[in-house]
Amino acid sequence: MFKSLFPLMLLSAMAGFASAQEELKAVQLYSQDELIRMINNNAHLDRVVQDRCQLVQDIEARAKTLMVPAYQFLWGDMLAWGVCVKRDVEKGIYYMNEAAEQGLPAALEQLGRYHAQGKLVQQDKERAVVMLREAASLGNLKAQIQLADLFIEGYGSPYDFVDAYHWLYNAVTGDDATHKKIANCLAGLEKLMHPKAVREARRPLDS
Repeated sequence: MFKSLFPLMLLSAMAGFASAQEELKAVQLYSQDELIRMINNNAHLDRVVQDRCQLVQDIEARAKTLMVPAYQFLWGDMLAWGVCVKRDVEKGIYYMNEAAEQGLPAALEQLGRYHAQGKLVQQDKERAVVMLREAASLGNLKAQIQLADLFIEGYGSPYDFVDAYHWLYNAVTGDDATHKKIANCLAGLEKLMHPKAVREARRPLDS
């Protein structure tokens, strides 16, 4: 009887071991590059939830103690929206600002967008321009599009129109909606620019 049960016990133990291995894999921390990719794809908060909120303490430590920009942004976003932690908007914005001050494009873009929309913070489109321009100069396409929109609305400095046009004119995207949005931004900027400035802005990106 005991011998006949042994294979079942062994299978059960192996299944438990496999399950434990899966559990260990699930709680492995994200690398900086992996986290930045998730942030750029707006998948970072979903991933934290998918990992059953098991990495909260590690994320907090890398944000507060190690001051890693991508983790500061992640921790700030978690706090701002109450993802796996008690919601604290003020602290959330603080850590997003910390990441932005270290030059993380996604943090600059999100804060610029929040200031433009008046989301979580008071609406301040001039401040949004400053943040979005910095993110745009670092190659963030979302920021480049939003910056152009603000210029077309009448915010910002005409001296920056050439740069905004230049970045979008050289932008590459496989998304049809984004491509159409870029075309609309370029058309809007052209109405505000001298033809000579438009010709200058159409130079190659690396020139």
